[in-house]
Amino acid sequence: MGSKNKNLHKIFLIILMLFLFIPYLPSAHADDYYADVTIDIDDSGFVTIDGITNHPDLLAEDTEVYTSKKQSYWLLNITKDGVFSDYIFVLALPEDSSINYIKSSGSIRIEEELGNLIVKGFGQNESFYIIVQYQVKKGSDDKELMGTDTLLIIVALILIIGFFLIIILGSINKRKHLIAVEKPTKDGIEHNLSGLSNRQKSIMELLIKRNRPLTQTEIQQELKMPKAAVSRNIHSLEIKGLVEIEKIGMSNLIKIKKH
Repeated sequence: MGSKNKNLHKIFLIILMLFLFIPYLPSAHADDYYADVTIDIDDSGFVTIDGITNHPDLLAEDTEVYTSKKQSYWLLNITKDGVFSDYIFVLALPEDSSINYIKSSGSIRIEEELGNLIVKGFGQNESFYIIVQYQVKKGSDDKELMGTDTLLIIVALILIIGFFLIIILGSINKRKHLIAVEKPTKDGIEHNLSGLSNRQKSIMELLIKRNRPLTQTEIQQELKMPKAAVSRNIHSLEIKGLVEIEKIGMSNLIKIKKH
């Protein structure tokens, strides 16, 4: 009887211990995750993770959380806590990339598709992580820089051409403004009559028409202009550099100034 009581006592203690420790035993399935995802990385290090998973923060769109860059080397680090009962991933690196270092949970293999590196991985009953150090080939950066330099050169050329066009057009407009009236002489020389008074224009036109020096008296008689007015306007034309006055005896000989 005593031996039977001892056995019952042992059984009771075992059952009691099981009840006490069961809450602390890890559950085989309570926190298990699964995933079937694709991971895409663009040239700027933005990561998009798409697919099917029950993990609360595995999927992402255009995020920089998982990448960092030091000099020309990029580092991708996707690490998720918890046990994944089953997972599959396909990682697509940027175009013209090369892998320097890679580490992952489960099994992985690296393939090449259309010149781009693809990392495929899978695992069971373990955590999920993928760490890759990669480098984008310099040729790709050079193409981008070349495109930027070409654009800058084109913009600079447009600005230079525009600057010279403004100068040329401004010069043409200024010349048009200054040359309001041009009268050809018989020797083919053109004379600028803009900015002259009507009497000054009449004097110049008479000298151009006669194509020879005239005395002040001849000008006065031809134009029926007062003597004082003729003298005053001829003096103004001389100051403007359009005529020359040559003293011959008691008369003034007026002639067009040659430029």
